[in-house]
Amino acid sequence: MRILFTTWAWPSHLYALVPLAWACRAAGHEVLVASQPEAFDEIVRTGLPAAAVGRDVDAAGLVRGYLLPSTAVPAPVLPAQPEGKGPRAMRMFYEHADSMVDGLVALARDWRADLVVYEPTALAGPIAAAAVGVPAVRHLYGTDLLVRAKGMLPEVLAPLAQRNGVGAFDPFGDVTVDPCPHGFQLPVDYRRLPVRYVPFNGPGAAPSPALAPPAPGRRRVVVTWGHTLAKLSAAHFFAPQVAAAVRGEDVEVVLAISAAQRPLLGELPSDVTVVTDTPLNLLLADADLVVSHGGAGTVLTALHAGLPLLLVPQLPDHAGHSARVLAAGAGEVLSRDEATAAQLHEDVRRLLESDAQRRAARLLRERMLEQPTPADLVAELEALAERRPVAAR
Repeated sequence: MRILFTTWAWPSHLYALVPLAWACRAAGHEVLVASQPEAFDEIVRTGLPAAAVGRDVDAAGLVRGYLLPSTAVPAPVLPAQPEGKGPRAMRMFYEHADSMVDGLVALARDWRADLVVYEPTALAGPIAAAAVGVPAVRHLYGTDLLVRAKGMLPEVLAPLAQRNGVGAFDPFGDVTVDPCPHGFQLPVDYRRLPVRYVPFNGPGAAPSPALAPPAPGRRRVVVTWGHTLAKLSAAHFFAPQVAAAVRGEDVEVVLAISAAQRPLLGELPSDVTVVTDTPLNLLLADADLVVSHGGAGTVLTALHAGLPLLLVPQLPDHAGHSARVLAAGAGEVLSRDEATAAQLHEDVRRLLESDAQRRAARLLRERMLEQPTPADLVAELEALAERRPVAAR
């Protein structure tokens, strides 16, 4: 079976697909991961076969238009309305789909794909699957933040579908792969394949020398601000300020950053340990709490480790995932303006002493581990491809 995976050029969206893509390869299937040219090298770094389709777009510029407003910071200027219909939340997804869809359709046809797997905002994926007559599998990277837009997506995407000879199609595909455990996902009414969340936070090595466990009587707090916010604006990369705020005599801080973020750190207290380009899951074995921006990968990786979170969301998807953490009782959420040094310090200590949030996080971990592994899911994908009539391919 030939399985075409696709995402637009954003690392966290790509990373969500990697465990299932590798499971398919390990089962003996051919796998190809397609994205805009900007993502080509990042795909190669995952060890998966890569293909570049379409053209790059100013992804950071589009995302920048969705920074949540603050009472202290002027509201951002929104990007111009591109071709296509729908609310402004659809503008970015339409732009990416428009840039990729023609090349993705050609690739799916020339490579003779049997199945297309796409992350939920890579909306060229279901169009390409429909154009070549193969099943489309939607792979969530966290909470399904597009579920309320399901009804409007066909109209928004109609110009792109028609351009590629596609009439009616379902942007949600034939089935949705969902890595969220019971009690974390929003209620949904479509066919869902639950899968165990397997952390993939990018390629990288464990820290060297290895981090020693915290000294007796001290707790470890891991601070990370993901990949996105530093690309958008240095003013929204709060990681160094947060790390300095939450440290203390009984709290040691590990600050996880990328090499590109190091120039943004400034001066830090000497007792803050900075770890560069290390996958987050490799830093959590001895941690007690994660403080972060609320990105899906960070949230699910922390919950996979059974750790509560303190979150400061600044983008709508971060707010959506933070809301689910709060609803599940597995952490606390502060707005950008609430996240003063004093409030961060206070909330970290409250969460470190809380049994309730820790129990909730561990319950979500247990529910994650009860779900089928990516390897278990391969048989479902095989069956889905086999049920599609040969004449339709």
